[in-house]
Amino acid sequence: MEDIKFRAYRVFEKEDGTYERKVVERSTEELPENDVLVRVKYSALNYKDALSAMGNKGVTRNYPHTPGIDAAGIVVEDKTGNYAKGDQVIVSGNDLGMDTDGGFGEFVRVPGSWLFPLPESLTLKESMMIGGTGFTAGLSVFRLLQAGQIPELGPVLVTGAAGGVGSMAVLILKKLGFEVIAATSKKEDSAEFIEQLGADKHIDKSVTDDQSGKALRKPQWAGAIDVVGGNVLATALKSCEYGGNVTACGNIFSPKLEMTVYPFILNAVSLLGVDAARCPYKIKKEIWERLMGPWRVDTGFMTREITLDQLDEAIEQLINKKNRGQVLLKHA
Repeated sequence: MEDIKFRAYRVFEKEDGTYERKVVERSTEELPENDVLVRVKYSALNYKDALSAMGNKGVTRNYPHTPGIDAAGIVVEDKTGNYAKGDQVIVSGNDLGMDTDGGFGEFVRVPGSWLFPLPESLTLKESMMIGGTGFTAGLSVFRLLQAGQIPELGPVLVTGAAGGVGSMAVLILKKLGFEVIAATSKKEDSAEFIEQLGADKHIDKSVTDDQSGKALRKPQWAGAIDVVGGNVLATALKSCEYGGNVTACGNIFSPKLEMTVYPFILNAVSLLGVDAARCPYKIKKEIWERLMGPWRVDTGFMTREITLDQLDEAIEQLINKKNRGQVLLKHA
């Protein structure tokens, strides 16, 4: 097919080991030789995208690179024959935006197995208002439910509650009837937003970043969804009720977990890992169906739409923990 010129947010590794980020013009001939070419209409900003944009080799090994682990758009060409030109699709997870050029470009070329047909109940924009952050939140809730967490057991803590994953987790848990304790770094910076989410209680790092050195603390919640990692995750585990469950899906605070085994062997607390990228297709499909059906929540009030030229500023806000809710990237 003809070569198409398009715009993309591109990250370059410089000779001195630093990284440069800018919007450039690219060609579809430069994209990977995969099955399906998709014209991206919307993407969403995730913390993993910010890490990739900052040159984190744990996320992206090879540069130059285009981040964007989410994309929703229109099929331009499919060599497998599974999709027709003009079909609306979602691309999320797998290697998209990690070492395969992602949704921060106006086109992606990906394996056919990475695509989902856009459900009739959603528009392309609405699918990215859920996006990877919503899916990760949904998968975290799913893991809690699988482990037997129910509202009757008591409140569930959500850390990073002002960010994309955390805010979605609060909304889903509230819809399912849970009492929710929302935790943010500073209460004064996010009080209004947390009130909009409808959380039952709002706390900050004075509660969730325990510096006492104690192996166990007085139980304060029946379960938790942690999106920040580090000592906050350790505190969530140390402060959990007997038999409670804590999910872990992020490391914006720290990737290290320094604690004793006592929450596990004395309080029977379970630590549940959450990985959206390699989640099996069957589970991924089930989570999306729930997010589009019984778990569907209104995210319009917490979604901010930006363009490619505004993306760099949004990434800086996310890295500096100043982001609120969802950031939606709209391509022209």
